[in-house]
Amino acid sequence: MTCYDVFNGDADGICSLLQMRLAAPLHAELITGVKRDINLLERVAPTADDEVLVLDVSLDSNREDLVRILATGAKVRYFDHHFAGEIPTAANLEATIDTAADVCTALLVNRALEGRFAAWAVVAAFGDNMPVSARKAAQPLGFDEAQLEQLDRLGVCINYNGYGAGVEDLHFDPADLFRRLLPYADPFDVIRDSEGPFAALDAGYAEDMARANAAEQLVDTPSAAAFLLPEAAWSRRVSGVWGNALANDHADRAHAVITPSTDGSWRISIRAPNNRRSGADELCRRWPTGGGRAAAGGVNALPKDDLDAFLADFAAHWQS
Repeated sequence: MTCYDVFNGDADGICSLLQMRLAAPLHAELITGVKRDINLLERVAPTADDEVLVLDVSLDSNREDLVRILATGAKVRYFDHHFAGEIPTAANLEATIDTAADVCTALLVNRALEGRFAAWAVVAAFGDNMPVSARKAAQPLGFDEAQLEQLDRLGVCINYNGYGAGVEDLHFDPADLFRRLLPYADPFDVIRDSEGPFAALDAGYAEDMARANAAEQLVDTPSAAAFLLPEAAWSRRVSGVWGNALANDHADRAHAVITPSTDGSWRISIRAPNNRRSGADELCRRWPTGGGRAAAGGVNALPKDDLDAFLADFAAHWQS
């Protein structure tokens, strides 16, 4: 029997798998990639005796491959919080899907595991820019404010590592980062380890965020702001977490962070206003290669000539 662990390469996907494998250790084939690499089930070719765990990966974007996998007879366990569309009905599929704006995949896993490794779910929620949900999940753990700030920074740094056009843009391949974090059942242990992956990510995050603050602003209204970053690896790394930071600093405003791709298209990261965490997925699905969830979405490859039309749609979408 072969086990496949399929997971998004961001904080939510990695921390979801950390919880699962800390609770039930086993050797599995890891299938992941950069955050925008979402068609991961196409890389799974199981047989009837195999088991597939899917974490923080859009069912709607992987529907055909999920149906193909289910037809082999392999058992599939699926946790996610993105738009799913119609969920297939199959005896060998166990799907836990919740698209509420205040829920991330790691919180769904935490619920299924009855809080056994809840601190990692807190890290994921902070990384997915859900501070209210993170703090709520942390309440039973009795952390003080300083500890919560540490978990926040860890979550943000793990999430930061997931952004890039390819793994070569990242500090760590997400599969490798998962392996490096797995020995730390307690996230505070990796925070304290000066030789661990957090130290490297923290330094890179601080440097890239400082660069982002000089970005050109393309849209500036009371309800929407869009920024253009240059074509560079650091821009691709920082685009999502900088969008989260902007959303936290300007809670009534939607944000778009735009980076040019080497093929001439635009990669766009969208954040709905924190005080109205809805509409990001709706906007992004109107454009080719777009998708996401209510509070955050993106467009992977907007055609070069469509940028002005997209920005007009973006500004109008949250106009109030």
